[in-house]
Amino acid sequence: MGVTIRKYTGKDIPAMMEIWNAVVEEGEAFPQAEMLDESGAKAFFGAQSYCGAAEDGGELVGLYILHPNNVGRCAHIANASFAVNSNCRGKGIGEQLVRDCMAQAKELGFRILQFNAVVEDNIGAIHLYEKTGFRQIGRVCEGFQAKNGEYKDILLYYSEL
Repeated sequence: MGVTIRKYTGKDIPAMMEIWNAVVEEGEAFPQAEMLDESGAKAFFGAQSYCGAAEDGGELVGLYILHPNNVGRCAHIANASFAVNSNCRGKGIGEQLVRDCMAQAKELGFRILQFNAVVEDNIGAIHLYEKTGFRQIGRVCEGFQAKNGEYKDILLYYSEL
């Protein structure tokens, strides 16, 4: 059947929350440290400019959130985060999510998509972003504290839309 990317609906919240929380729990990619509960997930996902849901055979297997990176004179720059169910990684779902996110960002009037905190050893994300045309524009030394307490560099990535 294949993976389809679509706008999320309220019925997706439990699965989105589970996938999101799994990445937070891993403690190696997202800056968040607190898990979402159902009411928090509804508010969090509802506050985004757009949320994409990756579905395969009726099962939610990944998602992304898209929102402005800043306000006012910098509001034309978008930011996004991506999460794929750990059992489904390595199947190209992340690339589909990134490409859909880029199209949605452009549709919403954003001109740039920037990632502020790609952890230096998140090789899968780095490969994906570079494959989809992003370029590294900076590094913040010890900008991320992993779950084990270790500080790691974060990389900034950028793409015009």
